[in-house]
Amino acid sequence: MSVWRRLYLGWLAIAARFGGIQTMVLLAFFYLFLVGPAAGISRLGGRDYLAKRHLDPAESAWREADTSPADLERAKLQT
Repeated sequence: MSVWRRLYLGWLAIAARFGGIQTMVLLAFFYLFLVGPAAGISRLGGRDYLAKRHLDPAESAWREADTSPADLERAKLQT
């Protein structure tokens, strides 16, 4: 194996490690400064996005879908 090939493969190994570290830093930054505060503000605002607050524990959370009846014209629109 030539010297240049060994240097190239060594550089690829170093770059892969830097890439892994950079990915973790970006994900941590995104979570800490975007997702976390948005969730905190939402929690403080009292939003119930899943509509679970008014559910009776003995009942099911299943809701029927709001759909229209299937017909040929509606099926043709799917293409």
